[in-house]
Amino acid sequence: MELDPLWYKKALIYELHLRAFHDSNGDGHGDIPGLIEKLPYLQDLGVDCLWLLPHYPSPLRDDGYDIADYYGIHPDYGTLADFQRLVDEAHKRGIRIITELVVNHTSDQHPWFLESRSDPKSPKRDWYVWSDTDDRYKGTRIIFLDTERSNWTWDPVAKQYFWHRFFSHQPDLNYDNPEVQEAMLDVMRFWLNMGVDGFRCDAVPYLFEREGTNCENLPETHAFLKRLRKTIDSEYQGKMLLAEANQWPADVRVYFGDGDEFHMGFHFPVMPRLFMAIRKEDRTPIVEIMQQTPDIPSNCQWAIFLRNHDELTLEMVTDEDRDYMYREYATDPRMRINLGIRRRLAPLMGNGRRRIELMHSLLFTLPGTPVMYYGDEIGMGDNIYLGDRNGVRTPMQWTGDRNAGFSKADYARLYAPVIADAVYGYQAINVEAQERVQASLLHWVKRMIRIRQRYPVFALGTLRFLPTENRKVLSFVREHDGMTVLVVCNLSRFAQPAVVDLREYEGAVPVELVGETPFPRISNLPYQLSMGPFMFLWFRLDKPAAGRSMP
Repeated sequence: MELDPLWYKKALIYELHLRAFHDSNGDGHGDIPGLIEKLPYLQDLGVDCLWLLPHYPSPLRDDGYDIADYYGIHPDYGTLADFQRLVDEAHKRGIRIITELVVNHTSDQHPWFLESRSDPKSPKRDWYVWSDTDDRYKGTRIIFLDTERSNWTWDPVAKQYFWHRFFSHQPDLNYDNPEVQEAMLDVMRFWLNMGVDGFRCDAVPYLFEREGTNCENLPETHAFLKRLRKTIDSEYQGKMLLAEANQWPADVRVYFGDGDEFHMGFHFPVMPRLFMAIRKEDRTPIVEIMQQTPDIPSNCQWAIFLRNHDELTLEMVTDEDRDYMYREYATDPRMRINLGIRRRLAPLMGNGRRRIELMHSLLFTLPGTPVMYYGDEIGMGDNIYLGDRNGVRTPMQWTGDRNAGFSKADYARLYAPVIADAVYGYQAINVEAQERVQASLLHWVKRMIRIRQRYPVFALGTLRFLPTENRKVLSFVREHDGMTVLVVCNLSRFAQPAVVDLREYEGAVPVELVGETPFPRISNLPYQLSMGPFMFLWFRLDKPAAGRSMP
């Protein structure tokens, strides 16, 4: 792989679950050999980096985030040898791989916890957070409100309560114990030695507990995370750590440190505001949250996304905005879970092609590395009748054949049913069909990815919003190393006039990037455009050649 220490700033990350992607042996579960077969598809799509959901041995009560062995592969997915081959084959195609580092908790089936609970004198007893009472850390919120009533659960074997920020079958590790910290560093080293290119670090704000606080973002947590970063920097080159810290931008900023903590952090609050802006037909939600976003060190990068494997989280919005999102996007109570909405992008957009394209345009042009969720490139649907968040984790739809081409198993053996409804069913929505049609969403996504990759300014440039009187129009420029691109979006379902003040670029020629079409030269007057419903335009502002004047 090319040794570019900042590769993650220019990448396109594609999130997938091994279980859901492709089944090579007909057992009904996707697996590593199946993913290897599909690497050419991902390379052609333009993916630079794969983010794999947990592949570890696990009871799968939380889809693998309940890890029972940090050093193995779940038998449904393959073997360590398969994983090594995946890394090697991906690297041959220029695709990096990041995996999950679930630092906060384990499964209650992990040998560490089984030993910890078995005997108060066990060397592992202090690897978890035990208490005789359940009234400690009262200021701590409960994250999984739909399933948990407390962050403490009584263990009849240990005869004490244990602490957990998520499900009660996921006990939190005790990071006050230095042995736990060393153990997690060793886990990280093991997978880096296998060749992975980094980690998406799960649930990082919750590692330590302190009385009188909300047990989030504590100084002790940051101290350990800096140690994690120092280890990776000193022992490995060109690797990346991505923080899952579902916090407000100012709170996430701390996770970048002085460029010595995380390389990347998800920008959670911008995501729901993209959905709000397009439904309200008003740019204000996007502009406000981006203006609240602090600067980050030059070697760091935000990660932005439209949808992922979890619910569309509404934790980082006001109560009023949350009510609005539920009212507009989750009218059926089955679409809601915890503080969020368990739906995919296409259904949220009413399967409207222009809406879906506009959302992707925002994903590809706003600051940050885009993270795409498998299946969204073809407009896959969801199944709100499946439990938990499994409705957005259904098998990838490859063809119109049996089981969507995902598996040759009998239908009943599939880990989850394929989407088969009249609108989003695999007979209508699948990769094979969309590859045959040049006007398909899949081909459109490929084109836009290639344009983004052709212009590093989208990955590295500054952001500045441009004033326009029409609030239904969002316009901004990205600038880097002498290159300026202009993005103009109509957030409305109706045609809109857009008058953009571009006088500071007088003399430049806007060249539309998809068709390389020059537009009228910018003068000292406001620039006028007519925008169709949900239309967007990406321009390169070509400066006039030296010594030439405007005609």
